[in-house]
Amino acid sequence: MRASGLKRRALLQGGSIALLLGVHEIAQGATIVAVRVWPASDYTRVTIESDGRLNSQQLVVGSPPRLAVDINGIDLNPALRELVGKIKPDDPYINGLRVGQFAPGVVRIVFDLKQAVAPQVFSLAPVAAYKDRLVLDLYPQQAADPLESLIAERLRDAPKTAVAGAAPPPSGDTPTPSRSGGEAADPLGELMAQQSARATPPVSVTQANRPSAPVGPLPIPMPPPAVSAPPPPVTTGRGIATASQTDRIIIVALDPGHGGEDPGAMGPNGTREKDIVLQIAHRLRERINASSVNGNPMRAYLTRDADFFVPLGVRVQKARRVQADLFVSIHADAFTTPEARGASVFALSQGGASSSAARWLANKENQADKVGGVNVGNHEAQVQRALLDMSTTAQINDSLKLGGAMLGEIRSIGARLHKAQVEQAGFAVLKAPDIPSVLVETAFISNPEEEAKLRSTAYQEDLADALMRGIQRYFAQNPPLARSRQL
Repeated sequence: MRASGLKRRALLQGGSIALLLGVHEIAQGATIVAVRVWPASDYTRVTIESDGRLNSQQLVVGSPPRLAVDINGIDLNPALRELVGKIKPDDPYINGLRVGQFAPGVVRIVFDLKQAVAPQVFSLAPVAAYKDRLVLDLYPQQAADPLESLIAERLRDAPKTAVAGAAPPPSGDTPTPSRSGGEAADPLGELMAQQSARATPPVSVTQANRPSAPVGPLPIPMPPPAVSAPPPPVTTGRGIATASQTDRIIIVALDPGHGGEDPGAMGPNGTREKDIVLQIAHRLRERINASSVNGNPMRAYLTRDADFFVPLGVRVQKARRVQADLFVSIHADAFTTPEARGASVFALSQGGASSSAARWLANKENQADKVGGVNVGNHEAQVQRALLDMSTTAQINDSLKLGGAMLGEIRSIGARLHKAQVEQAGFAVLKAPDIPSVLVETAFISNPEEEAKLRSTAYQEDLADALMRGIQRYFAQNPPLARSRQL
C-alpha cells in the first residue's frame, strides 16, 4: 500500500515538473523583438513582432471604453514596454495604454480608448523582413462614410463656385427627390442634399491630449474619453451651401501604393516607396481639387492619406464606394539591379501580361497584402475573390486611353520612359469593373539617379502636373458619363 502511495506521489510530482517545464518552454519560446503603431482615421494598427507565434485573448470593456489583451507564454521585456511611448496624442482611437506582467507567463496590455472600437486581432506568419506578428486593428464601431466626407469637403469649398440667388436648402433630413421621368435616384446627389440640409449642433469643447494613465497594476479606472466635435456648418457668402449650388462632381480616386507595415520598394539611400508616392498623391490632389471638367468641379479621393496599410481589395472597394470616375494607383518601381530606369503606365489585362517584366511587376505588387498583413477569414476571402475576378472589356479599353494620355504627358516633362506604350498585366488593384484604372510607376527607386529625382520637390511637382494634364486630356476626349441627375 505504501509502495503504491509512493508511486502515485512520484507520478504527481513528475506531472507537476512536466507542467512547469511546459510553461517555462512556452515562456522562453517567444521574445518580443519590435512593436509598432500606425494611427489613421480609418483605423489604428498595433503590431507586436516576435521570434515565435504568440497566443492571445482580448476583452472589450465599456464606460469608459477599453480593450484588454492578454498575451500568453511571454514575459514583459523592454521592447514591449516601448509600446507605451509610441501612442501619440492625435491617435484617433487610443488615448493611452498600460502594460504589465499580469501573471507568470502572461502579459496584459490595456488600451484606454477615445471611442468604442470593433477590434480585429490576428497573427501573421513570417514574411519578407518580418518575423511572426500579432496584429491588433482597432476599427470604429461606426465607420465614417467616405462619400459623405468627400461631399462635405466639396461643400466647404462652395464659396468659390456659389451660384447667386440659389434656392434655399430643404428642411429636415429628407433627401432631395430625383427628377421626374422615372430616373433612378443618385446616391451621390442624395448625400449632397442631406449634407447641405443637415442642421449642425453647437460645437462642444474637446478634451485634447489628456494624459494617459500610468503603467501599473491592472485594471485601473480611467476618466471618460474625449468627445469629438461635430463639423461646423458648411456656409457660403450667401448662406448655407446646397446641392443645387454645385454641378456633377468628377471624382478621381488616387491610390498611393503600400503604406504602414508595407514600405514598398527601398532606394539605395533608404528612400521608401510608400513615402514618395504619398507625397506625389497629395500634390496631385491639390491640382485635381482646383480643377473642373466642362464646368463640373473635380475632387480627389485618396485611398490612404497617411502612413497606414490598405489591402488591395479594400482599395478597389473604396474607389467604388465613392463612385469614382477614374482610379490612379501611384508607385515607384524597383528592380534587382540599379541600371533599370524609366516611368511606366499599366492597365489591366484579362489574359496574359503584355511582357515578362509586366508580369513580374504585377506578381510583386500583388504580394502587398502578405507584407502589409490582411486578416482574411473565409467570408473576407470569398468577397475578395468575387471582387477581384470581375473585369470588363470596356473598362480595360478606357484604362488604355487614360494610360496613353498620362504616358504622353510624362514624356513631355523629359522623364525617361521604361516602355513607350501602356503595358498590361493582372494587377489586383486595377480590377474595379466599372472604373477606368491605371497604375503609374513614376520611376525606378532602385536607380540612384531616379531615387534622387523622386525625392526632389521639383520633380514631384512636374510629375503631378503631367498626371493632371493626362487626366484632363482623357476627359476632353472621353467626357464623364452622366449620372441620373445633375448635382
